[in-house]
Amino acid sequence: MIRSMTGFGRGEKSDGIRTAQVEIRSVNHRYGEISVKLPRRYAFAEDAVRRMAKAGIARGKADISVSLFSEADEDAAVAVNTPLVKQYFKGLRDLQKSYDVTGDITLELLAGMSDVFMPTAAHVDEEAAIAVISAAVGAAVESLNEMRCAEGSKLAADIAARGAAIEKATYIVEEKSRGLPEAYAEKLKLRIAELLGKGGGADLTEDRIALEAAVFADKSDITEEIVRLRSHIAQLQKFMDGDVDEPLGKKLDFLVQEMNREANTIGSKANDIEVTRTMLEIKSEVEKIREQVQNIE
Repeated sequence: MIRSMTGFGRGEKSDGIRTAQVEIRSVNHRYGEISVKLPRRYAFAEDAVRRMAKAGIARGKADISVSLFSEADEDAAVAVNTPLVKQYFKGLRDLQKSYDVTGDITLELLAGMSDVFMPTAAHVDEEAAIAVISAAVGAAVESLNEMRCAEGSKLAADIAARGAAIEKATYIVEEKSRGLPEAYAEKLKLRIAELLGKGGGADLTEDRIALEAAVFADKSDITEEIVRLRSHIAQLQKFMDGDVDEPLGKKLDFLVQEMNREANTIGSKANDIEVTRTMLEIKSEVEKIREQVQNIE
């Protein structure tokens, strides 16, 4: 199945103690890159999140955001910042002495000071937390890949259509190139006749003309390139039509490079304006396929 590298997925799981919500956004990237954002108290789960994500995301840049919500009182606690309270109390006493002011330093006053109370993590069952987070990540990856597969099917259809267009154009090139040596020989004869009429080219015999035509035919022969290009097209169509459960982006990238190489060689060998024009159309289609392949995992 062809999968795009671009997509979004969301997953949510609960174990009765906490609920994990996970969102994954993925975009194109040459390699596989995964970044994870977790609440600080659950940082211990980062490696597990990466392993779970890598199992379903082979290529692309994925940003994973994990949120957790407590469903039990014992999963959260509040601590008093005692050293800070002491400093507040001392500072207020110093103000009373220095400026001769009166007033009570009350609990309400101290409690209203900034950062007196700090939320702290109670004991967390790391194994249980990792389990629920991993389950949510798995659900998010599944959701992500559903979107990426849907996008991938559109990419595959477009690439297959362009591959078919290249195959059709390749047959045209082959047909047009078959008579090129004979056409070249005929042009050569006409040119010689023209030179002879002007008193030149007397040393160009029929054997010499045949030799020149043979050399041209050898240099302009594109049989091998046509065979290889057809082979690449067949492989491309096989990838697009087949039910392959593996990332194909890198293979397709290499395949398109080879297609472009053969197209360039054919274009440079073909000494014919019609063949050259058709090869430019082929190269245009190959380039469009290359652009689409950059989106495939």
